[in-house]
Amino acid sequence: MGIWAYLTSNNLVHLLDVLIIWFLLYKVITFVEGTRALQILFGVGAVILIKVIAWYAGLVIVSWLMDQLITWAPIALVVIFQQEIRRGLESLGRRLTVRRHHIDNAQARELIKGLDMALEYMSKRRIGALITINGKDSLEEYIKTGIELDATVTGQLLINIFIPNTPLHDGAVIINNDKVAVAAAYLPLSDSTRIPKELGTRHRAAVGISEATDAVTVVVSEETGEISITHQGELLRRMDKEAYTNFFEKQWVEPVEKKKSFGKLLKGGQKES
Repeated sequence: MGIWAYLTSNNLVHLLDVLIIWFLLYKVITFVEGTRALQILFGVGAVILIKVIAWYAGLVIVSWLMDQLITWAPIALVVIFQQEIRRGLESLGRRLTVRRHHIDNAQARELIKGLDMALEYMSKRRIGALITINGKDSLEEYIKTGIELDATVTGQLLINIFIPNTPLHDGAVIINNDKVAVAAAYLPLSDSTRIPKELGTRHRAAVGISEATDAVTVVVSEETGEISITHQGELLRRMDKEAYTNFFEKQWVEPVEKKKSFGKLLKGGQKES
């Protein structure tokens, strides 16, 4: 009680309160950045600003109208932002679920080898593809929409899946825990205004799943053969072999230095004992 009283008397609690509010506002703005929701938030801010000005200026009718808008705004915002609210709650819920098991470096390199073979083949021949590899967040909701395979990841398998006019080529392949879990799965489409207009449904689905989870998604354009990667809401375009290989290694391969230092630490501990 003495420490709490000290903090309260020095207004540190109030400072902490303000910092938390600013952090939450920052996360909300970051979450809706590049979407139509951001424009609506600016509109809400404009209404509040008009209300404050009208109140200070003594504009009774304008102030009353703004009061009515502000009174009914929470209900309207829930309706307008229902997709964003649902997406945010889903993202929070996934982070509280069981995490995936960690793949070792050997498995990671085999995964990268399979992806590399498939991407090179499909890019040269302009075969459209959409491949999602899970991170720490669960993809069970999207796995349920696909056709179960539970197969080892190989370049040949990925190529065969996306050959045009075959039963599984339409939709996404989801790689879960180092296995091709499903093919022909459905991913959520992003409504981000930052996605170039020339990009199609595959790219919107890739950005959509990256906004909802921490998965890495690879897209091959059937129009140009261009390889793109999405992760954490970001779209990386025109990825060549060196670029995407480096990206994959940073995501999945544990640095050798860490392993060596950890090994030395264990050896040192054993000697001391």
